[in-house]
Amino acid sequence: MAPAATGGKKQKKKWSKGKVKDKAQHAVILDKPTSEKLNKDVQSYRLVTVAVLVDRLKINGSLARRALNDLEEKGVIKKVVAHSSGNIYTRAVGGGD
Repeated sequence: MAPAATGGKKQKKKWSKGKVKDKAQHAVILDKPTSEKLNKDVQSYRLVTVAVLVDRLKINGSLARRALNDLEEKGVIKKVVAHSSGNIYTRAVGGGD
């Protein structure tokens, strides 16, 4: 017990605050240029998810979900996997309805 007590006081650990990252400023409204890019480019994507649209078009996640539902209704994309945490789509081959 004596050797442990003779070590003196230890310095308290200083937790690093870390670097503060800039929060991404993604669009929350689908403006005309973004809408045109969405309609033109999504037809060439093999894998279409919310994350893909957020990353490539710099739009909000909720806006991406709405856009995917709209594109599915139009027949531009078709659903491959339906899951509660997210859906996976692919381009509709052979045209829509």
